[in-house]
Amino acid sequence: QVQLAESGGGSVQAGGSLTLSCAASPSLYGNTCMAWFRQSPTKEREEVATIDRFSGTTYTDSVKGRFIISKDFGTNNLRLQMNSLKPEDTAMYYCAASPRRCSGLGHSDFNSWGQGTRVTVSP
Repeated sequence: QVQLAESGGGSVQAGGSLTLSCAASPSLYGNTCMAWFRQSPTKEREEVATIDRFSGTTYTDSVKGRFIISKDFGTNNLRLQMNSLKPEDTAMYYCAASPRRCSGLGHSDFNSWGQGTRVTVSP
């Protein structure tokens, strides 16, 4: 397992932007899948976006065209650029890592999780 630490959450108005960051230590293996999940009090944990060397990037439909996941493969820092935010994006956002490829993974396949960073989007 690795230690993951998220930052960058906050409160914004609808239409605004936020960038979340996740720092990983120690270094991750090159085939690690990294992902952003989110969870709100009224919804189950949802996979927002994933990235690895094999599959590239994937996004849940509700954020396609608005969010961008990126990873610095040298420093293992993960980011989530969130644009055109909507109130329904309000949630706790978690960074996660798995030693496996992203393809076909469920949230139970991720063995490293951060503590989360809260995002609140007001109308």
